[in-house]
Amino acid sequence: MSHAVRPPFAARVLVVDDHGPARESMADVLTAAGYEVAICASGQEAVNWLDRHQAELVLTDLQMPGMTGLELLREARRKREDLQVVVITAHGTVSTAVEAMRLGAFDFIEKPFDAKQLEAVVERALTSDTVVPRAASPQRSADSAGEDLLIGSSPAMTRLKQQVQRIAATDETVLIVGESGTGKELVARMLHARSARAGRPLVSLNCPALSPQLMESELFGHERGAFTGADARRIGRFELAEGGTILLDEVTEVDLPLQAKLLRVLQERTYERVGSSQTLHVDVRVLATTNRDLRQAVAAGEFREDLFFRLAVVPLEVPPLRERRADIVELARHFLDAAASRLQSPPLELSPDALELLTQYHWPGNVRELENLMKRVTVLCDAPVVTADQLRPWLLAESQHSSERLPIGTSLQEMERQLIEATLEHYGGHRERTAQALGIGVRTLANKLRSYGYPPRASFHDRSLASTR
Repeated sequence: MSHAVRPPFAARVLVVDDHGPARESMADVLTAAGYEVAICASGQEAVNWLDRHQAELVLTDLQMPGMTGLELLREARRKREDLQVVVITAHGTVSTAVEAMRLGAFDFIEKPFDAKQLEAVVERALTSDTVVPRAASPQRSADSAGEDLLIGSSPAMTRLKQQVQRIAATDETVLIVGESGTGKELVARMLHARSARAGRPLVSLNCPALSPQLMESELFGHERGAFTGADARRIGRFELAEGGTILLDEVTEVDLPLQAKLLRVLQERTYERVGSSQTLHVDVRVLATTNRDLRQAVAAGEFREDLFFRLAVVPLEVPPLRERRADIVELARHFLDAAASRLQSPPLELSPDALELLTQYHWPGNVRELENLMKRVTVLCDAPVVTADQLRPWLLAESQHSSERLPIGTSLQEMERQLIEATLEHYGGHRERTAQALGIGVRTLANKLRSYGYPPRASFHDRSLASTR
């Protein structure tokens, strides 16, 4: 039984199948592709393994004796909601696979499949930000969408919470408008969780992350052979959201030709998969977000006016942080407590001059910038009380007082990169501890590191993690 040192940025995939040759074959393919692979022979064994180890993806057969793939999916997602799951289905059981996706699986792959198809679906699962959250009971969703999702008691936040409460009770389409980092996605989650659809999925699509060709397939699905590389039928986001809610994040990035098809869904509640002539009907509530002025986009010919009016049935504006300064101290302490909880350490305190600095700062990155700053000080500050001098180098407008100056105009992406790299260095390259400190998934961290040009996954195969047979 061989042991090896785990490479720092190799994604770990857990393969679960009661059929030994199939299990070993999938493990060999994924190992050759550069993933770290563990294997289990049953659903229960996989649950026990997940109690002791971390994985970025679970690849599981649906039809297994004892605990089925669906039952494993529920247990895996209960343990870690950001864990990606891909299910393997036999011909004729696609409906079961669709149900698995509605429970939170990322995708399914139908037998028989080849190495190329397997590698493709695993790569998509590990690089996608369009994760389908598991369905929850109405009571659980309502509880998890409490007022603490939108923190603050300023007049602006009080108005927003009241609006969310009223709008959630309806079934109307909502356009959520606000600057980047204000919390538009949290507003969408509250709208869904407080609606009559709370027991069904909330399915999101990050529109800027996809090309126009991929976006149509993600929204509406495609048939096998619809285009080059379409080796199997794919269920679209609208179909996955049946009975629930779909969130179109940054909807202005949808290409003009696809906007016409999106308009049809809103008007007629019908669509076709790519490569199919069969018309499908859909029952979903549509939420959309944007950080742009859609009227200006319409005037510039970049967005259809009729689609704008369909989306903006109920407009909802999320205020920037500079317009709710009374919430800054409460938010900062909340983020410090959250970061300390993840690190299992006492929360830091903010000195009076640090609080004054935070409340006077203009926050171009809004709540997200404040959250990232609190994570950074929790990881990098050794003293129990954080002072203004410690915070000032990391604030854009104040950084001229420091040798660690960040020039005006530094993008939030660059600030995020500096935070990630500083945290990674602090933990000696340890990926799990870095992700935990930052409050993100290991998969998300690995994706960001790859985009920064860090070394690719190394090939690794640890048979010591395999099930005993």
